[in-house]
Amino acid sequence: MNELQLGDLNKTDENSAMVLLVDDQAMIGEAVRRGLAHEDNIDFHFCADPHQAITQAILIRPTVILQDLVMPGLDGLTLVREYRANPQTKDIPIIVLSTKEDPLIKSAAFAAGANDYLVKLPDNIELVARIRYHSRSYMTLLQRDEAYRALRVSQQQLLDTNLVLQRLMNSDGLTGLSNRRHFDEYLELEWRRAIREQTQISLLMIDVDFFKTYNDSFGHLEGDEALRQVAEAIRQSCSRPSHLPARYGGEEFALVLPNTSPGGARLVAEKLRQSVAGLGIAHNSPKEGSTLTVSIGLATMVPQPGSTARQLIQDADKGLYSAKNNGRNQVVVGAS
Repeated sequence: MNELQLGDLNKTDENSAMVLLVDDQAMIGEAVRRGLAHEDNIDFHFCADPHQAITQAILIRPTVILQDLVMPGLDGLTLVREYRANPQTKDIPIIVLSTKEDPLIKSAAFAAGANDYLVKLPDNIELVARIRYHSRSYMTLLQRDEAYRALRVSQQQLLDTNLVLQRLMNSDGLTGLSNRRHFDEYLELEWRRAIREQTQISLLMIDVDFFKTYNDSFGHLEGDEALRQVAEAIRQSCSRPSHLPARYGGEEFALVLPNTSPGGARLVAEKLRQSVAGLGIAHNSPKEGSTLTVSIGLATMVPQPGSTARQLIQDADKGLYSAKNNGRNQVVVGAS
């Protein structure tokens, strides 16, 4: 409602107003209509049935409501409270019209949610001035709220864009796993955490067996597809949100396993090795009829103050080197 109303009235000047008078007396309605008839940019609507006031306000979208206090069948103060309770009318300024200049009645009207109080029928100059004042205040409120909404949308869009860019910056373009830079940052972060908390951290270094031969035999497009399938198997092997799979370089991958024991890391590594073998990607090495496999080196440490993650990488690399030299398609624990 507010956005449409704001769009409608932004086309006119700041003194534009849409007035809804709720009063059971037609003569009061006619008197107010005549008083406003020659005022520029003030549209007037009259509602004689207080039970229809909320519906009319939602339909008309007034910038000011003139509300009689004494009407048959529905108390004016009750109606003021109903405006305030309705999300579509809760902020519309309400000028209460009463036959009495009574401080107690005034106090009750303001307590119910009225913005102003006039004894009817008020002087036309004063009525117009108050209508324009409250209308301008309301339109300013709508404009401010619209600006806040636009700002929130803009901020969310910026946040979403930044998250996308961050993911792109952290991701390997071929496999979608983390890239080497993100791997280095994440391993360093988890290494420091493990030093503080004195917990174990494990690392898997994973290499696709005979991959150069695979590329030479099947072509680079097929080689890329094979790497993507291996990467997906590595991703599927991650059982915790803290596990980070990464493309380390070429056909080599890494998997960071924070707070993971040697036994737990070994289970992850064996599951991964079997998953890749189970893909059944045809290969002609080490012999015709073979399938693509991976070799995995594993290392686990409880980092000590002053140490670096390089030692963990070196130990996992030693395990990988042994796995490659001892026949491939196996998991070997590297040791310092």
